[in-house]
Amino acid sequence: MEIITTKVTVKTRNDVCLTPVSEFPIAEVIGRIEKLNGQLAKFWSKSDEWAPVAAAGLLGKSRLDWQVSLSGTLHLWIRDPAEALTPAELILAWANLGSLIEGTIKFFLSVYYETFKADIDNLKKVNAYNKKKQEPLSPDGLTLEPLRQYCALREILDKDDLALVLLVQQRRNAIHAFKDRPIGDEAEFQKSVRAYLQMLRNCIARLPYPGDEYVPVE
Repeated sequence: MEIITTKVTVKTRNDVCLTPVSEFPIAEVIGRIEKLNGQLAKFWSKSDEWAPVAAAGLLGKSRLDWQVSLSGTLHLWIRDPAEALTPAELILAWANLGSLIEGTIKFFLSVYYETFKADIDNLKKVNAYNKKKQEPLSPDGLTLEPLRQYCALREILDKDDLALVLLVQQRRNAIHAFKDRPIGDEAEFQKSVRAYLQMLRNCIARLPYPGDEYVPVE
């Protein structure tokens, strides 16, 4: 299956893209993220009769159920204004969101694994190719940076989604650092959670399904 890039006009399916994410309370945004990731996991973890063999095998062994669990965990970081997150909690919140974003990109590239692994020249450009073994690295084994670079190079994500990936990548990296790093604030985090719902919608709108009844809806 050829990867559908952002240059292709996407037809809206069901109610996935009808209401702007800004119109929902943040708790509902998280609920919708959890619901969409749950439906993705249910279909794609057992897609042997639909996806190509290599892609189905990759998706079947992936922990898409963890994406669902991580989605629900976002609720932990939404507090009453009078009870602000501590710096440590905010760092963990970014790590939570970063894991979801990384997992969504890996999932999307796994669906289009046949095209991905054949894209040798571009994989070499983003260090997603094992020169010793002369074979591409699997998307499930890549870190966020080569994933981000590849999506930018192939125009798989639009500019808003790429900006989200970069921001969350920078914020969550504070978990590895001893020196001072910017970690933003709760308002920025919640805005990024909303942006992730939109990113998820964008990915879902470009996935192949045997029929509209299988497409995740909110």
